[in-house]
Amino acid sequence: MSRRERIIELLTATEEPMDVGEIARELGLDPREAASIYEDLEHIAHSLKNSGFVLLVQPPTCKSCGYVFRDLKRLKKPSKCPRCRSERIYPPRFIIRPRDERG
Repeated sequence: MSRRERIIELLTATEEPMDVGEIARELGLDPREAASIYEDLEHIAHSLKNSGFVLLVQPPTCKSCGYVFRDLKRLKKPSKCPRCRSERIYPPRFIIRPRDERG
């Protein structure tokens, strides 16, 4: 099974959204592979468009001021908060659900 297929299986089976670090740990991958996992997630989101599933993203949030990064063009964790300039940011979290069950 490919790494992307393993990510899809993991995010479909999980009860709670997972960040890239948690995904890496569950799949036994090196956490330093985060950049490639983000690339995999972007590809997975595109691949799921024609299926009955959707990749849901809980947006990153600033730990200092609570700013929520809602309009990201990429799935990666931002480096700084535009409001307070803090670098302390909760990463985005991901989960796959059936298209009609977006709860």
